[in-house]
Amino acid sequence: MKTLYRDNKGLHRWLFACGAVLVLFYLFRGNRAAVNFWVYSVTLPFEQFLGRACAALPFSVAELLYVLAAVTAVMLLVLMVRYLIKSRQKGRAAYRCALFVLDLFLTVCAAFSLLWGANYYADDFCDRSGLSPEPVTYEDLVRVTQYFADHLAEASMHIARDENGLFTADRQEILNYADTVYDCLYGEFPFLDMPDQKPKGIFFSKIMSAMNFTGFYFPFTGESNVNMDSPAMLLASTCAHELSHQRGITSEQQSNFLAVLACTRCDDANYNYAGWMLGYIHLGNALYRVDPDAWQQIRDSLPDEIVLDLRCNSAYWAQYKGLTATVTQSLNDKMIKSYGDELGTQSYGAVVDLLVNYYA
Repeated sequence: MKTLYRDNKGLHRWLFACGAVLVLFYLFRGNRAAVNFWVYSVTLPFEQFLGRACAALPFSVAELLYVLAAVTAVMLLVLMVRYLIKSRQKGRAAYRCALFVLDLFLTVCAAFSLLWGANYYADDFCDRSGLSPEPVTYEDLVRVTQYFADHLAEASMHIARDENGLFTADRQEILNYADTVYDCLYGEFPFLDMPDQKPKGIFFSKIMSAMNFTGFYFPFTGESNVNMDSPAMLLASTCAHELSHQRGITSEQQSNFLAVLACTRCDDANYNYAGWMLGYIHLGNALYRVDPDAWQQIRDSLPDEIVLDLRCNSAYWAQYKGLTATVTQSLNDKMIKSYGDELGTQSYGAVVDLLVNYYA
């Protein structure tokens, strides 16, 4: 045993270091004051620095790192197989390879926990704003859903459509406007005031679609990344959603609420439409589960072109239903829950409580 440790001393020390970081993280995650200091005084400024540095490049550094990681993984697999084949002591060689892979995995886990996982235990948007997703009444749900449907119809009159009647817009223009979309909220929520870095479009967006992702925030580069292949009608609200994560907000329900609020209040017609659309979709889905007839009545009040956009969006995502989407969404759900968010990805729907309470 001593020989095994001595022969792999570096790998064992690496393992103990990662383990120590993770143990300290789990010991201190319940200390709100310590976590708030770590998030808002250390990691968030550091991620903003990374974001500013990466903003100078015209491509997503996060995507590049994912590609490099995939290539490196294949190369390491080949090298380890060769090493195992040539080694005379197969057991020791296999142990060393397994230990190396474990060290890499725990390093990523430790770094992710420090840069992003800690945010789950810090003061969130609701804590800092005083807003709370309290249970809502049926009457308020119907009233606010109708309110969003009415404003969605109004917003639809100010956006461009193609020859088929579908929403159309220059996607790059939507990305370019994103760094000002939160300006309208600083008066009400001053703690949100910070420089934004524009989201970046992902080159391999079809892979994101297969995984059922419209966007993601990458804490290792401080970048917000968005799917450029999915229907453009919700691209603006996706940008706003990911920019909320740049502010350290982990909760998906709070990020969606802020995306709706920022988009509907800003001065850009494409963002207005996306904001009212995102809010209507969440509210409508909630209402449908409670009262399909009431939902149908509101749905029938929407102009035909909005219904066309909704059907186009549904048709797009329907083609990507399958094992890949199921597995990736399940892993994402488990990751979120592992940091104490018991709603997991279901918190995407809990935005309804915030919207109804705020607008009612």
